[in-house]
Amino acid sequence: MNIRELVESQAKKYGDKVFLYWKDITVSYTQLNELTNRVANFLYDLGIRKGDKVSVYLPNMPEYVYLYLGIPKIGAITGPVNALFKPREVKFVVGHSEAKVIVTIPQFMEVINQIKGELPDLQHIIIIGKKIEGTLSYEELIEKASPDAPPEVDIDEKEDPAAILYTSGTTGFPKGVLQTHFNIRRNAEMIRDFTDGQEYFRYMLILPLFHVNAQIVTIMAPLVIGASSILTPGFSATTHWETVAKYKASTFSCVPTVLSVLLRMPHENLDLSSLEYVVCGAAPLPVEVFKEFEKTFNCKVVEGYGLTEGTCASSVNPLPTETEDRRKVGSIGIPLPGNEMKIVDENGKDLAPNTKGEIVVKGDNIMKEYYKNPEANAETLKDGWLYTGDIGYMDEDGFFYITDRKKDMIIRGGENIYPREIEEVLYSHPAVSLGTVIGVRDKIYGELPKAFVVLKEGETLTEQELIDYCKQYLADFKVPKYVEFREDLPKTPTGKIMKQPLREEEEAKTGKIFNS
Repeated sequence: MNIRELVESQAKKYGDKVFLYWKDITVSYTQLNELTNRVANFLYDLGIRKGDKVSVYLPNMPEYVYLYLGIPKIGAITGPVNALFKPREVKFVVGHSEAKVIVTIPQFMEVINQIKGELPDLQHIIIIGKKIEGTLSYEELIEKASPDAPPEVDIDEKEDPAAILYTSGTTGFPKGVLQTHFNIRRNAEMIRDFTDGQEYFRYMLILPLFHVNAQIVTIMAPLVIGASSILTPGFSATTHWETVAKYKASTFSCVPTVLSVLLRMPHENLDLSSLEYVVCGAAPLPVEVFKEFEKTFNCKVVEGYGLTEGTCASSVNPLPTETEDRRKVGSIGIPLPGNEMKIVDENGKDLAPNTKGEIVVKGDNIMKEYYKNPEANAETLKDGWLYTGDIGYMDEDGFFYITDRKKDMIIRGGENIYPREIEEVLYSHPAVSLGTVIGVRDKIYGELPKAFVVLKEGETLTEQELIDYCKQYLADFKVPKYVEFREDLPKTPTGKIMKQPLREEEEAKTGKIFNS
């Protein structure tokens, strides 16, 4: 069953039942099918066909859901764009995917205007909200489009992509992950089966919709279950619990930063009667935060693990029951149904329990491939296994743990940051001679980027000036939090900058380092 067939069948089954809650608006399963039909039809009328990419550059809003589920109905491919990206980042993602259409809002047009002349494949800009000259109005298109089923398209759910999501690589250049209809549906079904998802559940969405977690855990999982989704503009610490109570949320999915922030907010006299558990992933969850959150809010936390190349989730700790709690604090759990996980050495050979190696995963949720990147495919996909680049071990009970990362990556509040991309911006500053970036641990965000910089002879530069410079070219979450100027940086005999000595120095000084 492809995504088109899934939406149609659930509309027939659940009809007037509310699928989506948004502020004071409700959208039924029937309305969801009609709205996604309208999206598919107006795109088809614009000439969009099977295999064409449609970039979605939006904040959280209902239209995002209609686009995510409507674009694949004609075999086209949804291309979520990180709403925090700066012009150079948006240009790469939209340009590399060869998107023919981009859907956005007036507030983002300043970015689009800077880059549209360098996007030869882009044919249409669709605006949600105030109409702008030279663009198409989403509201006008949706109103004129038919709510009936769009033209029939032959979709092979196992082969045909439904979405392309960009995830950074160790080189700092984003890679386009192609997820098929089958990948997306099966991962949602795995979550349903593992959690014993019930139709009465209401999944509260607080993460940005350009993230796989929001797409799969809080849109696709409720869809396959026949449950409901509560869409919010994003996480708000001041209104979070009020929203949980208002919509009677059963669960929400978050990153560790959210739990840390909620613990530091006033939390007296809360109505959490509807909340059954909280799902946490995307970054390592500190054990002390795990324990404090459960004790404070009397709500179980279920930690899981996944990556974009695995569509979303690959492992989760078992949900606790009235008679049994098999969770292991600090573990990423056990493989989801339909997933396999193991630990291998540098030659790909299986390792015994409690032996560190690389985590590899296999299952129906593993991506089709990286778009236009055969080298990365060969490195990452081997004999049906996805090599994650995460280092860890499996205990004697089959629970997995992450201890390190093979890839040179920093995770700040669930956002992946690759030092190479920051370093490229550092090196573009005329006063910088050498620069490198590592991650240092932070109680709230997990990790923060720190830059070590050597200036050119005779040049002067302050920490704030360099940070302000980076803000011009990088999304805010990628901008170094700390900058340290040095006379020189440690190097190998061949002149390559060595990061490990810097990590060790930071660890010795503050104990805040997180070794990648």
